[in-house]
Amino acid sequence: MTYYLGIDGGGTKTYALLSDEYGNVLGTGRSGNGNHQTGGAEAAHSIQEATFEALAEAGLQLEDIQHAYLGLAGADREADYNILHPMIRKIGFTQYTINCDTIIGLRAGTNRSYGIALICGTGTNAAGRNPQGQHYQCGGFDYMYGDFGGGGSLNIEVFRSVIRAWDGREQPTLLTGLLLKLLGYTRVDVLFNDFLDHGKQVPVDAARLLFEAAAEGDAVALEILQRQGVELSKSATAVIHKLGMEKEIFDVVLAGSLLTRGDRGWIRPLIEQAVLAAAPQATVVTLTTEPVVGAVWSAMEYGGISISEEVYEKMRVYQDFAAIKPMIKTGVIDLDN
Repeated sequence: MTYYLGIDGGGTKTYALLSDEYGNVLGTGRSGNGNHQTGGAEAAHSIQEATFEALAEAGLQLEDIQHAYLGLAGADREADYNILHPMIRKIGFTQYTINCDTIIGLRAGTNRSYGIALICGTGTNAAGRNPQGQHYQCGGFDYMYGDFGGGGSLNIEVFRSVIRAWDGREQPTLLTGLLLKLLGYTRVDVLFNDFLDHGKQVPVDAARLLFEAAAEGDAVALEILQRQGVELSKSATAVIHKLGMEKEIFDVVLAGSLLTRGDRGWIRPLIEQAVLAAAPQATVVTLTTEPVVGAVWSAMEYGGISISEEVYEKMRVYQDFAAIKPMIKTGVIDLDN
């Protein structure tokens, strides 16, 4: 029997999923921030805690793992890997691979070992792998470095649109009433002065107001969402061209809450149009499986296993990490070989 470990280390949570070669989940682990860029010691602790929780549940040791694949937020550049490899080895990993968390989202969304992932959650990111195994990441470094959007930027777009409508630089928008209600104000001038005087920050949750306003046909909200679609389209086509995938058959996997739960057809059609123009045989799909499952599948592949349709079918049911452990405990997940 061989065992494989997948790690999904994000900015707020770290998930560990341990499986055998047949796709039977034997253990899970969960902890906090796994991004070394926002706290190296904290990230190391989270990865270790999630890992050993999964191992303990399975009754295994780290040396029993054939291969571990860690998809980590912040694993972007050589400078990051120079920090991450010593950190991971110190925990006790020997047979492992590190990549950015975008790649495990990609792997979880397709039955192929290659393709492209577009992320639009708190931030945005795009990354791909071609059939030759070459990787390319486009974005993920914030507005100053070329990005646009994600909840951590669209919340600001909501706020500034309300201010601009109030001071006469923008047309009236339904975002005004929605934002005032969300933040607990009755007038925009009170909101403006309170935020300015006290250096307040706009909550990321304000980004969801764009979808509420767009559903009512609000022109300002629709324009912002259209720009998000255009920017994500540019990222997708950039990755396609950089990896020479124009003639390949592959999936473009959409991930992140703004694409998988918020969009009702304002963003995706723009992506589909751009992808079709750049790579006519590509298909745009929405991620429905937990990204950590993609980490397990990557661990299997790096460990020398060719994943069967049976394993894909068995593990694609894991759409919510919180539901996996109860499924194991109640016997819903078959642990027999």
